[in-house]
Amino acid sequence: MFKSLIEYLDSIVARDPAPRSRWEVLLYPGVWAVGWHRIAHWLFEARMFFLARLINHMSRFFTAIDIHPGATIGRHLFIDHGFTVIGETAEIGDNVTIYQCVTLGGTNPANGIGGKRHPTLEDNVIVGSGAQILGPIIVAKRARVGANAVVTEDVPEGATMVGMKARSTLVPVEAWQKDFIPYGTPCSDRFDPATQKFEILQCEMETMQKRLAALLAERDAEAAKVAPVRKRGKKSA
Repeated sequence: MFKSLIEYLDSIVARDPAPRSRWEVLLYPGVWAVGWHRIAHWLFEARMFFLARLINHMSRFFTAIDIHPGATIGRHLFIDHGFTVIGETAEIGDNVTIYQCVTLGGTNPANGIGGKRHPTLEDNVIVGSGAQILGPIIVAKRARVGANAVVTEDVPEGATMVGMKARSTLVPVEAWQKDFIPYGTPCSDRFDPATQKFEILQCEMETMQKRLAALLAERDAEAAKVAPVRKRGKKSA
């Protein structure tokens, strides 16, 4: 158990440039929220729902993080700062990073019967501050969700999602990239939070250029089809 705790704290130190020691990480509200959730989830699985909810409310009071006791959380979840909400049927994989003010929310089932209503975040997902991920969707491995994005559809593996409603920037996370890059949704291998807006604009410009080239090619193809018809019309006249 002590070894698992050390590994967990070290995983946070590796992803957060702020702490100077493991002791400092022990004061993080996200660490306490995840710890309280482990107890609440165990009680929930044992069908001791009232006690599970009591632990949940205590945790929310002290940490400002609301994790439903029914949520399933993997290893080394890092919730940076707080004010995060994680719903009952949410599933979170290993080494997931969630920044402040994120909601893993549910949608109302069409048949009115409660079931899988909340998202699934697979391993190594990064969710930027203020993002809203809603419904029983899957955010695949190594995907990144930008700050304030609203995601309501499945996210492919390694995709970077930005905007409201979120769309892919078509910038994949390279499979060989091992280093953790905090805060952002980069286009390039190196990323500085101070240039985040420039990086996102650059992504959008590249996407627009590709779309414009496709539209021009489509127009030229249509023009090539119409030209012979016009020539035949002139000859017959």
